[in-house]
Amino acid sequence: MRILLIAVLVAAGILVGAAVPAVSGFVQSILASVGLNTSNPTASVAAPATSTTFPSAGPTQGEGTGDGHDHGKPETKNEGHAHSEAEGEEGHIKMTAEQVENQDIKVARTEGGTISRHILVPGTITPDTDRIARVPARVVGTVAEMRKRLGDPVQKGEVVAVLDSREVADAKSEYLTAAVKADLEKTNFDRQAALWDKRISAESAYLNAKAVYAEATLRQDLARQKLSALGLSAAEVAKLAKRDETTPNTSTLRQYELRAPLTGRIVERKVDVGTSVGKEGDPADLYTVADLSTVWIELSVSTADLAKVREGAPVTVTPGQDGGERHEQGKVIFVSPLLNAETRSARVIVALPNKDMAWRPGTYVNAELEISRDKVPVRVPKSALQTIEGKRVVFVRTEEGFEKREVEIGRSDDDAVEVATGLKPGEDIAVGNTFLLKAELGKSEADHAH
Repeated sequence: MRILLIAVLVAAGILVGAAVPAVSGFVQSILASVGLNTSNPTASVAAPATSTTFPSAGPTQGEGTGDGHDHGKPETKNEGHAHSEAEGEEGHIKMTAEQVENQDIKVARTEGGTISRHILVPGTITPDTDRIARVPARVVGTVAEMRKRLGDPVQKGEVVAVLDSREVADAKSEYLTAAVKADLEKTNFDRQAALWDKRISAESAYLNAKAVYAEATLRQDLARQKLSALGLSAAEVAKLAKRDETTPNTSTLRQYELRAPLTGRIVERKVDVGTSVGKEGDPADLYTVADLSTVWIELSVSTADLAKVREGAPVTVTPGQDGGERHEQGKVIFVSPLLNAETRSARVIVALPNKDMAWRPGTYVNAELEISRDKVPVRVPKSALQTIEGKRVVFVRTEEGFEKREVEIGRSDDDAVEVATGLKPGEDIAVGNTFLLKAELGKSEADHAH
């Protein structure tokens, strides 16, 4: 009897569904409530359902949807995973600010900048020729004092040595004698001029006194010029002569002081006390003074790179082999227009600050010369780039974490690259430990695929 009732209901449902399609869904729900599968009536008849529960809108636990996936199982949350089901979206990584900080993922804002290209050239440190000078023996004499030792600092104009010189004594004596003679003749001339004005003496006496005074003045001027040629001051010589009058046992007449021509350090000492200087075959210099607060680096740049090197270009200098991690910034001050015929290279000079005297002349160094400098609208560090499936990508910071973004890169230097397309200035991207994001993205996509 029940089987007959079911058959009648099925037939009625089919007829109503054909006549009114909108009702078919309702009929099917009723049939399902009594356990019938309308898609296979035969199977329903063979295996009648015993459940009378009203169906829900979706499949219940244990039922399949026919699409190959088990949608009947309840969703469970994986507490140990850093992402949520929202990560199913391709290229997205969900990550909280705390997770970003814990994994030390650095984030920075994109902006424009400069892309600089460089070449590496070996070089040798030399003293700055504008800051090195010698203390010459300008007169014939004997070294009486050496007041500075090797390595001592000196100030410009400071006395560094004293010579005992007969030549200097003669020049000083000649000037002092001429000065006294000129003073006497001036007194005589003034007296004769006063007498001539009163017509007490003859005109011939006045004219004679005038001529003698002029000659004495000329001799004094010549003696003063001779002192000046020796580097001596006439006023200083006269002052020392008066001082000697009060100290008869001390005479400065034969003394000749040598002074430092610039501020620096004594880097070379060539004579000792008692050495004869000034004559042919004698040492020409007593000291070499150098200001090493700035040194030069001599480079030999090949013709292939010479056209790219410009004066004023910045240079990063590092020590040669086993020189440590020290580096200093200098600049090109000279590019020779002449080529070395043997090496086919040109001489390039770099000025390098040396405040702590760590860069020693004669040391071999490496110089990184800037050969181009280009402004770019978007510049990112190389650490921000990753390669995924053969494409260059960056990870852009979002409210929920990071988003993978494909980019096209342009020019590059040692530290950064130009992003031609894919990024705009002002966007926040990951610039440190980005490999962690790449690994996390791969894990997320693998989980989603399964």
